[in-house]
Amino acid sequence: MSGNSLDTVTDQMHQPWAAHDTQVLVVAAVGIALVVVLIVWVKLHAFLALTISSLLVGIFSGISLTTVTTSFETGVGGVLGYVGVLIALGAMLGKLLGDSGGADRIVDTLLRGRPATLPWKMALIAVIIGIPMFFEVGLVLLVPVVMLAVRRSGGRAMLLGIPALAGLSVLHGFIPPHPGPVAAIGILHADIGITLALGLVVALPTVAVCGPLFGRLAARWVPIGAAGAALAFAGPAPAEPTGGSGPGAQAAGATPDAPARRVPAFGWTLATVLSPVVLMLARAAADLWIAPGTPAYMVLGFVGDPVVALLIAVLLAMITFGTAVGFTAAALQKSIGASLLPIVGVLLIVGAGGGFKQVLVDGGTGTAVGKIAVAASLSALVLGWMVAVLIRVATGSATVATVTAAGIVAPLAAGLPPAQLALVVLAVGAGSLFFSHVNDAGFWLVKEYFGMTVWETIKTWSVMETLISVMGLGLTVLLSTVV
Repeated sequence: MSGNSLDTVTDQMHQPWAAHDTQVLVVAAVGIALVVVLIVWVKLHAFLALTISSLLVGIFSGISLTTVTTSFETGVGGVLGYVGVLIALGAMLGKLLGDSGGADRIVDTLLRGRPATLPWKMALIAVIIGIPMFFEVGLVLLVPVVMLAVRRSGGRAMLLGIPALAGLSVLHGFIPPHPGPVAAIGILHADIGITLALGLVVALPTVAVCGPLFGRLAARWVPIGAAGAALAFAGPAPAEPTGGSGPGAQAAGATPDAPARRVPAFGWTLATVLSPVVLMLARAAADLWIAPGTPAYMVLGFVGDPVVALLIAVLLAMITFGTAVGFTAAALQKSIGASLLPIVGVLLIVGAGGGFKQVLVDGGTGTAVGKIAVAASLSALVLGWMVAVLIRVATGSATVATVTAAGIVAPLAAGLPPAQLALVVLAVGAGSLFFSHVNDAGFWLVKEYFGMTVWETIKTWSVMETLISVMGLGLTVLLSTVV
């Protein structure tokens, strides 16, 4: 967001309350309720429910009939133009991982030791992957591993799914180089190193509580197993556990008409899955330590872009999970083609969620929420969290919530010391994660990947996001008293 745009948004937040503000808030609330009613009671497909609600919300918020569809299409395109490519590439990587038996190899290693440690291992993997990766990228990489681990352990999906989701979500909201924290750091002129250090202090206990510990409760609330999840991302179910890794071992997840002759080694499996992580970490390091404009900076920036990094991972997987384990070129082509079929519905729903978010933003819901928060006259830390919470719930966009909230509290935070500024950034990031629901594309991504109903997704994913947000605020307030 440019400086002029930020000034405009901040000025709008300080303008007197108007009748239109009340109107857009009421319309937003009714629109969200309509989505739930159409899906849960009318049994309408989520894509149609989101599209209908988006257009009605836009019209009754004051967007003209000639531009409301443009607003919706802009939101759909904004999400699918990036997330859609990531989902497609991630599905390809996940299918190759499953068909080759690589996912079995990872799960075999994870399942060693006490079963009670598996949720903690999943959370650790999610934290490692979540440091450089956007939430969507990490999710599409972890889903095959989570689903296969659930299937092989015979446990409940949420027991392992929640730790993975918590690790990815916390890192996405608190830790640079993710876009939300980086945007807030720039707007508030905070120090990125201090923010990163304090962010890790907040992130690690938050992941522990909202991941493996809450996962036990979520698994009781929503006791779905592997059958309730999107198993297409993990490949066919194995007939029996994989055996050795020698030349004669057949991959349990291989396609029956063109089976792999052997299971990929654990080292190559891990290297392939983590290759996009390494590339994106290299890009993050370049942003911090290499001068912009240099050849090394530009190369690392290119190969570390999430789309390019996942593309490289897919090409590598075609060797390590493909030709190296005995797949023919025709079998690889068939496997990759099959990976795209299950994600069509996911893409449409996620895109419609982005369109719903955009009409809420264009209709003025975010501005109206900001005015309420400014009138409360709170401290920069608490105000930043509250504004981000309100805008997140109203618009469904964590990035919009982060940027808008940071802009509102920037004048109040101008004189704070560096450590306190970093804590304001973290408080805003925590608020931007609060209660993801039907107007958030991430909500639909999680719902579809784990094969849950809307209500089940609210009881697990939405509650987990709320716990992360509240605990994040609590820890930042606690740190503000000692730093």
